[in-house]
Amino acid sequence: MRRSVVAVAVASVVSVALVTFRWTGGGSESDAALVMPEGLDLAQGEVLYGEYCASCHGANLEGQPDWQSLGPDGRLPAPPHDETGHTWHHPDSVLFQYTKLGGREALAFQGIEFDSGMPGFSGQLSDREIWTVLAYILSTWPERARAAQAARTDASLANEGS
Repeated sequence: MRRSVVAVAVASVVSVALVTFRWTGGGSESDAALVMPEGLDLAQGEVLYGEYCASCHGANLEGQPDWQSLGPDGRLPAPPHDETGHTWHHPDSVLFQYTKLGGREALAFQGIEFDSGMPGFSGQLSDREIWTVLAYILSTWPERARAAQAARTDASLANEGS
């Protein structure tokens, strides 16, 4: 029970930190990279997901067992990316940053020291490929989850602009 409470607390801190997180980029990266581009190839996204994500998050986006409880290494297991997980609770920009930078780096910008175990893919995938994977994941959700996630993305973009 205590491990589940700790895991929920950590997940809450992670969520709040990521929602308020603003990656300022550098070099050729810009805030425009935080908006999902149009016309992404979902078939390519499925292939890339299988290549880079399925080993942890499952071939069917089901995640690892007991994903809400800290493992013996102090990390949370990989969550599902289907509608049973919490991925759809985050705006596009958070999903992009977490995928690109990895959990530890994304949270370090907020002064939070927590290793979620999620690696960053900035050296392996281009920004467009990251977006393509995310578009594929989003495409698998039921309409209710897609609508809720889109509302979070819209709210996040509105907050960024103010």
